[in-house]
Amino acid sequence: MKHIFVLFLSLILLILPGCSSEESTADTGKKTLTIYSTMSTDSERNTFRKLAAAFEKESGIRVSIHFPGNDYENMMRVRMAANDLPDLFDTHGWGKIRYGEYTADLRDMDWTQKLDPNLNSILKNKSGKVYAYPINQAKDGLAYNRNILDRFGIDPPETMDDFIKALRTIKEKSNGEIVPFWFAGYDKSSFAQYYDQFATPLLITDPAHNEKKQLIDGTFNWSKFTYLSDTLKQMQKEKLINIDAVTAKKSQLIELMAQNKIAFTMQGGTLGQDVAQINPNVKVGIIPTPAIHSGDDPIWIGGERYTLAAWKDSPHLKEAKQFIAFMARPAHAKEMAEATSLPSGLANVKADIFYAKDYQHYQNMKVEPYFDRLYLPNGMWDVMGTVGQELVADILTPNEISKKLGREYKRLREQSETQGAENNE
Repeated sequence: MKHIFVLFLSLILLILPGCSSEESTADTGKKTLTIYSTMSTDSERNTFRKLAAAFEKESGIRVSIHFPGNDYENMMRVRMAANDLPDLFDTHGWGKIRYGEYTADLRDMDWTQKLDPNLNSILKNKSGKVYAYPINQAKDGLAYNRNILDRFGIDPPETMDDFIKALRTIKEKSNGEIVPFWFAGYDKSSFAQYYDQFATPLLITDPAHNEKKQLIDGTFNWSKFTYLSDTLKQMQKEKLINIDAVTAKKSQLIELMAQNKIAFTMQGGTLGQDVAQINPNVKVGIIPTPAIHSGDDPIWIGGERYTLAAWKDSPHLKEAKQFIAFMARPAHAKEMAEATSLPSGLANVKADIFYAKDYQHYQNMKVEPYFDRLYLPNGMWDVMGTVGQELVADILTPNEISKKLGREYKRLREQSETQGAENNE
């Protein structure tokens, strides 16, 4: 059965764009590097293309760049199964867990000496292997409207209790005209982000409530997850979130924030600068994810966002490392960080990004990896998004959601283990 599957994947690979076997026979006679990336915005892609063109001119090596968009994961799964990956590819948060066995070790490269220490646990293993070059790094927390907090005398919250108090104050003092905490729930990833982001302070960072072992070995008691659903449901009952939380779309966010109608949201990225283009008087900031347990500290959630990993079996591995070295030059690293509005992955590169002052202010806050990437089987992100919608739509209660999450967690773990066994036959 496995041989039939691999044959099927091989046939698919023949029609996928950018196979290194196709590119290496280009009639230009030049070596060609094939790159796959998850970059999504025009500014990100255009800056990357510009730098790639400069590399081509300097090195004489062709670069073929592909941005598959929503098809990225499916394409990469096909390529991994057939062991025919692009010369360079984006691990987008899965450098060690999903792509680790396919990546070349980059520890001998000069830029690794400047790797931001926050990324050590995410991009390096205990023996020192470096899995990928981080073009930038995610630091997710809560985006907020500074104008509103200043108007009502609210300090940026550092705990969940303070966060809830801030939401209540905003609702009361604005007479309900400002949405304290806004969700774009039409896209269920908005709820998945809530669960995933707050699961870390709930279950990981506080020593007295550390569930790492149980989550990894499959014995986790999902009733301990109910707190997050209870909290979200209570916010809804008190009208601390938008009444259209299930149907609201991300496309509404920028305009509403620019009109001073939203106080907090979980959307980061280019939100601040996008709002400033519409209304420069509205100041958007970002803070770390608040702590849940007493005595714990706020944290950033993230790790690497966009990366360049080199396929260990690439026929152009030397040239792939040459491209990475080019992109890791401080001037180029700074340019990419600014194009993506996120901090560089290198400690010696200070980029002029919208949230630079916020990241500087909270520079001592620890960066924790995304919860689902370390502790949940593939597919649970989608489940968390769905149950969030079902909670707010009054389809499931918080307890019922925990039971459903437990069932899906078990099912997806077993599915993953079965597939792993088949692949090793």
